[in-house]
Amino acid sequence: MLVRSKAPLRLGFAGGGTDIPEYSDVYGGSVLNATINMFAYCTLEERVDNKITFFGLERNENQYYNTEENFEYNGILDLHKGVYERIINDYNGGRRIALSISTYSDAPSGSGLGSSSTMVVAIIKAFVEYLNLPLGEYDIANLAYEIERIDLKLSGGKQDQYSATFGGFNFIEFNKNNSVIVNPLRIKNWIINEFESSLVIYNTGIVRDSADVIDDQKNKIINEKKSVEAMHSLKSDAIKMKEFLLKGEIRNFAEVLGHSWIEKKKVSDRISNEVIDEVFDMAIKNGAYAGKVSGAGGGGFMMFICNPIKVPNIITQLKRFNGQVFRPQFVQYGTKGWRI
Repeated sequence: MLVRSKAPLRLGFAGGGTDIPEYSDVYGGSVLNATINMFAYCTLEERVDNKITFFGLERNENQYYNTEENFEYNGILDLHKGVYERIINDYNGGRRIALSISTYSDAPSGSGLGSSSTMVVAIIKAFVEYLNLPLGEYDIANLAYEIERIDLKLSGGKQDQYSATFGGFNFIEFNKNNSVIVNPLRIKNWIINEFESSLVIYNTGIVRDSADVIDDQKNKIINEKKSVEAMHSLKSDAIKMKEFLLKGEIRNFAEVLGHSWIEKKKVSDRISNEVIDEVFDMAIKNGAYAGKVSGAGGGGFMMFICNPIKVPNIITQLKRFNGQVFRPQFVQYGTKGWRI
């Protein structure tokens, strides 16, 4: 049997960091994000040779095991191993299955688009389809979170697993009792069209370990009052931006996004750097209303909201740097799986 799946990557507009347990478990968090037409893909195929193989196609990584052999968690395709072990133990009575699992992502790990968590969701969705598992959207997202943050002990928040699973525009609340509420936003088509016409994203080419940046944020949240106050402001901005988006007030949305970027940088001095600041200043000088880094910060993708008639010039100026320019479109669906 052959099964495929995919899950969409996301842009984080506001509230990023308030989904980290060190903050949300004390104060409650809120984020605003939307999925775009960039994806993580998974192919799951039965084998007849008692082998378990993992392939990360975009980085040319591979791992080979016998079905009776314990996995080595060595930093190579550990997400794949973690999903396999959790699914087999929880839903197949611990009985290992000979499988080949191949994955590919439109954005690398460390991109700021939630690529690692999105990959976990895509792999889980392939298993859901393969084993006919009775898992709904909240189940898949929570399972992805537990595999990353508990089983594999990788630092990070909760938003990426839910955005990839549910898809679309979402205002997501993270409550003190560890519950998560996903509020899908019904955005009118003309607003989506205007937003897409105003949006440019830029891959800086700086691949950073988001866990390192997040660990620094966690330490600051615990030990520094100004970082906590900045996080409160990020959460408040997410609420404001949700209202402006629903009304189609893109310029006001952009102004709050710009304020949110200033507050985000107060949480940790690792969120921005000279390259990011240079690109940001150039975009603003050439007609962008506002911009920010998507995700934890330190590198990866930046987003800019612009006057649509200024977009061609901003793209020309961005191409002077070493990164890549994209014009994304929003997608209104989450993870999908199908059999061949």
